[in-house]
Amino acid sequence: MEIKYEYSRTRSNFGRPCNFSDFLAEVTVDIPPEPSLAGDFVARDPVDFSSQEGPVLALHQVNTERPQVSTQGVNHVEGGWPKHVDAKNSELTTRYREEVEREEDYTRTVQHLSSLVEHYIRQNNTIDIYEEYFEEEEEEEEEEEEHPSAKTVNLFRDPCTTKRMATHFSWHPDANRALAVAYCSLDFQDFRPGMSFDSFIWNLGKAEGSPYLGSEAFCASQHPGGSLLPCPPLRAGLFFPFPVYWDTRKGGLPVEMSPVELSHRDPVYGACWLPSRTGTECFSGSTDGQVLWWDIRKMSQPSERLILDLSREEQLKKALGAISLDFSPAMPTKFLVGTEQGTIISCNRDAKTPPEKMANFFSGHIGAVYSVTRNPFFPKVFLSAGDWTARIWTEELMDSPPIMETKYHTPYLLDACWSPAKPAVFFTVKSDGTVDVWDFLFHQKEPSLSLKVGPQHLWEPGISPGPSVTAQPCPQVSNDPVLSVSSQDNGRIIACGSKRGTVFLLEISPGLCTLRKNEKTLTSTMFERETRREKVLQDKHRERLLREQERAKAQPEVQEDPQEVFKQAREDFFSCIVAERQRRGMGEPGEVTGTGQAGHHGREPAKGRGQ
Repeated sequence: MEIKYEYSRTRSNFGRPCNFSDFLAEVTVDIPPEPSLAGDFVARDPVDFSSQEGPVLALHQVNTERPQVSTQGVNHVEGGWPKHVDAKNSELTTRYREEVEREEDYTRTVQHLSSLVEHYIRQNNTIDIYEEYFEEEEEEEEEEEEHPSAKTVNLFRDPCTTKRMATHFSWHPDANRALAVAYCSLDFQDFRPGMSFDSFIWNLGKAEGSPYLGSEAFCASQHPGGSLLPCPPLRAGLFFPFPVYWDTRKGGLPVEMSPVELSHRDPVYGACWLPSRTGTECFSGSTDGQVLWWDIRKMSQPSERLILDLSREEQLKKALGAISLDFSPAMPTKFLVGTEQGTIISCNRDAKTPPEKMANFFSGHIGAVYSVTRNPFFPKVFLSAGDWTARIWTEELMDSPPIMETKYHTPYLLDACWSPAKPAVFFTVKSDGTVDVWDFLFHQKEPSLSLKVGPQHLWEPGISPGPSVTAQPCPQVSNDPVLSVSSQDNGRIIACGSKRGTVFLLEISPGLCTLRKNEKTLTSTMFERETRREKVLQDKHRERLLREQERAKAQPEVQEDPQEVFKQAREDFFSCIVAERQRRGMGEPGEVTGTGQAGHHGREPAKGRGQ
């Protein structure tokens, strides 16, 4: 039996205003005293109560004067810098600091404060307030060495039906709450029907994507103010070599783009924002061998142009194609360019002429340099990834080989990035779908952690991992190449993009993202030691070359007969073959050991692909 009560009311009585009126006070309840109960109580006369408003202090010689404390709010904006000074631009802050130091009020204030500071310094030096009295009794807690590990905490799949590659990431500058992912297809003449041209900004809390970028983009860079600068190289099989920028506050359509005739001639593979007073400057690099500077307030033409011609003749036909860029705010006038030919160019924008802007060249890779990035703790040290190795360089050695490098891997290395939390930790991704975590402070020959990227140990999207959440193992493992990798500012979460457009968010163990005691000093010592070693090797190599040149000048020139040289090389070649066959227990080169046809040395005739 269901018990319910229906309350009905006419529609005209809903929403009627309340009417209030004034009336005199009236007594609603009056409880008279009970004389029979008065005998149970004892009258107290007089009735008083004492209270102490001030603090109770004992009369003793160690008591000091109690200061008057008040709580007030402070509006602290941009570290105390004026609005027209960008706190991240070292040139503007240095210029403003010099202007303030020339003022008379600054000198007078420093003189006044110096006497007070000197008094307190002398007072602190009188007694060592940091003296350890029980240092011997304290037991040092040994930190348990945690085994390096990582787990997939979330993934974002390309919502489009026709899958594309996740080629570049850019974290939102505000607490990394969003991730911009550039999607495009790098396959030659990819004309698949139904291919979308949207790239997405993913909200990490809701696992939702917004198609703000209405073009197929290879790289994306988020502006600290909220704008977005992607560079679209391909669209429906056509090259789009001009930078375009979006403002997420204005929707998903481009705000402005550069004209085709004044832009790059090849796809744009890198774009970076520049710290400036207006916050509207950026530069881009392309495989056409040009680096162009832009101001988004006037995208009709580039403000500067640099041709990456190593001969410094500014000929575009001799230029090296730029395939990766890196810019660090710690060095506002310098940037690095990784080329298709394996050369890394260190450029200085403040040089007077364009050829002088290419300051140094670093050669060592035998393939394209897919990634180049500076160390966040030591800006003069940078990391590059290309061919089968990742290499560490320093700008203190001009035109020198790398000071450190990884071993040669079987698959290609496609991207690399430093950890923003630890100076010696960096991440690399390979074409077999493997992510390697290197810690050069402890292991130089093998990675500290190597794992296949896949949805194993995955939480549901939108659920942050915690001690109460149990990961459910999943047997699926992705063998797709991992094309890109990027780390959050705290170094705990790294994003990896696969060839099928899936973005994996990996959470690494605390030991790989927590800065330990003296770790920065030890890393600096390691880099300095390797730099000195490489410098010594360079000096010895120069001395040997000079001795060989002097020896060649002292000896008379002997003209060698090309035929004799060829004959000797031919004999040496066949002698090596005979020795190798004897070592393997095989017969002479002309001997037939099998039952095959004559002239084929026991092998079957070559067959075509269709047979």
